[in-house]
Amino acid sequence: MAVILETSLGDLTIDLYTQERPRSCLNFLKLCKTKFYNFCLFHSVQRNAVAQTGDPTGTGRGGESIYTKIYGKQATYFDREVKPILKHKKVGTVSMVNNGSDMHGSQFFITTGEDLDYLDGVHTVFGEVSEGFDVLSKINEVFCDKDNRPYQDIRIYHTVVLDDPYEDPAGLEIPDRSPEPTKEQMDSGRIRADEDINDFKGMSHAEIEELLKEREAKANAQILEMVGDLPDADIKPPDNILFVCKLNPVTTDEDLEIIFSRFGTILSCEVIKDQKSGESLQYAFIEFESEESCSDAYFKMDNVLIDDRRIHVDFSQSVSKINWKGKGKGVEYHQTMGKKRNAESLEVKKKSRRNSGGYDLVFESDEEHSDKKSKKKKKHKARSRSRSPSPARKDLHRRDRNRDRKRRSHSRSRSQDRKNRHDRKRNRSRSKDRHRQHSRNNRSRSRSRDRHKR
Repeated sequence: MAVILETSLGDLTIDLYTQERPRSCLNFLKLCKTKFYNFCLFHSVQRNAVAQTGDPTGTGRGGESIYTKIYGKQATYFDREVKPILKHKKVGTVSMVNNGSDMHGSQFFITTGEDLDYLDGVHTVFGEVSEGFDVLSKINEVFCDKDNRPYQDIRIYHTVVLDDPYEDPAGLEIPDRSPEPTKEQMDSGRIRADEDINDFKGMSHAEIEELLKEREAKANAQILEMVGDLPDADIKPPDNILFVCKLNPVTTDEDLEIIFSRFGTILSCEVIKDQKSGESLQYAFIEFESEESCSDAYFKMDNVLIDDRRIHVDFSQSVSKINWKGKGKGVEYHQTMGKKRNAESLEVKKKSRRNSGGYDLVFESDEEHSDKKSKKKKKHKARSRSRSPSPARKDLHRRDRNRDRKRRSHSRSRSQDRKNRHDRKRNRSRSKDRHRQHSRNNRSRSRSRDRHKR
């Protein structure tokens, strides 16, 4: 005895255990005959576990047995069949769903995993899938939300009864044709079963690659926003700044500024240097006044030889000079990266060095800052000399000294104990050696006496 379920993903053929589960099989066959399951949703799909259906409302809380149409509402559910014991051992096992009171209605599920022991003794096994395991695998792999409800509808369109050994009960009406679905029944709030969700339909290979790259870039930006490297995923770096790398360590800001100034006005040019050693890190940022000049430099200066090095030029991806005001409020740009100070603010100062009396350029603001710092240090020293220790501070020092003395004495006592243990161990080993030697001597004397007597 078998039934074919025509679903939106393909056909499933179910063989029924009519001898072991007569009531459940009668209920299932007559519901299929009356087209009760037509357009029912697979409202719950748990991967590698079960796929549940049979509720016309699509909520998982509805459904009724065929006995309702024969005996009325008091027969909405029927008792669970217990014997013989059939277990959920293999993929494709078909069972009636327990409503919580050891009774069944119209809902059933198909297992998509093996050895589901926790279902045994709760739900009634009444059949198994004989054909359509590829369709069952597709159902198992659908994407679902946190409530295990598929994002795209999977429906039973039609049921075909291949063989029915049971007679139709009196008063049971069998429709001549499948009924048309209602609008409420088809409106699940999800993607329709017949809706094509292929985003790449009608697109060329190049357009698909461009779309995938755009999605990947957006996903990476969201990750950087989550880890705190970007203030916002939609923020973009400025289009008038170039990133230059693979520089020769001897290449300076002035060299790059002279070379790149042929493309347009340069607002700033900075070779990034190590903070401690001051040596070049062999990459730089160049900010142009216009985006056109930046684009020209990008196309013409890549792989150019500068100071015996082939440089690489690309648009800067740094947003460190951008101040994000907030969501929807826009951004503002900081001052240019390498803005140099006016020549009027520079003066020559003789540095007091031990081994050299050279000159160097310093900033007036730096000199004033250092003078203020030295004055603060002098005031702090004078204040510390004038202060006298308070009684509480004296007690604290006294307690610290006592604690240090106790620790030293304790360490000395521990070292002395270790030494004593070592001496005792050494004495025991020596006594054992003397005892062994004495016993050897006694044995040798006794042997010599025996030989002499012989």
